[in-house]
Amino acid sequence: MALSRRGGRSRFTLILLILTSITVITLDFRGDGAGLIGSVRDGAADALAPVRDFAANTLDPVGDALEGVTGYGDLEAENAELRARIAELEGAALLDEGAERELAEAQRLLDLDVAGDIPRVAARVVSTPVSNFEQTIELDQGSDDGVAVDMPVVSGAGLVGRVVGVTGRRSTVRLITDPASAVGVRLARSSEVAVAEGEGPERLLSLSFVDPDADVSVLELVITSGLDNSVFPPGIPVGRVAVSEPAPGQLERSVEVRPVADLARLRLVSVLQTGHRSR
Repeated sequence: MALSRRGGRSRFTLILLILTSITVITLDFRGDGAGLIGSVRDGAADALAPVRDFAANTLDPVGDALEGVTGYGDLEAENAELRARIAELEGAALLDEGAERELAEAQRLLDLDVAGDIPRVAARVVSTPVSNFEQTIELDQGSDDGVAVDMPVVSGAGLVGRVVGVTGRRSTVRLITDPASAVGVRLARSSEVAVAEGEGPERLLSLSFVDPDADVSVLELVITSGLDNSVFPPGIPVGRVAVSEPAPGQLERSVEVRPVADLARLRLVSVLQTGHRSR
């Protein structure tokens, strides 16, 4: 126990360094889309956006019901507009199963209070992951709507991921299950600070740097830590502990977390308009 206490400050410092390094590597790999190739890529994405919108609205029974639900500005105005769209859905004569799910998700987004007074942009998911190697989704809102790289994305249940790419009318979100994803977290009951890392689709998140003697219980809530320079505000639900086991001879406890957001069935999300900061 004495060794654990002495190592507490070192572990905390190590977590901050790991998170900072991940941001630097990500930015270097992405290159921020500069140059001719980035311009051509972004232009093509925007040019195809109307076609994809038409397809999405044709297949979606409530394709136009939530169009324009954006919160670029005052949070109260955003909530008022979201309530109006909910009312439209509730007043529909016929609601199929897909529309009912969308209505429920819109209501949960409206009730989400963990983000406090942070302005947000409501967005529809228009593209889901195409492979098991890169867990990303595409949203129908982009820089024209106030979305920027590194903004957190949430569902009505909790954290979904963060924005990693933006064009004028589209944005790409890396899910927390992506192997390249790492989120600074805190265990709500034990107050242990750790890093939640993605392990791929339909797999639990793994927690790194948990003290081997920490009292971590199954079903304990895991929230964003909001450590200095984090892109994620503190207190956003990430998941609940599914596995907590001692690791004899290891320097950290084996802890796995099940995300609270249903990442496989996302329809509506909110992009939190936090400052454009490094992780």
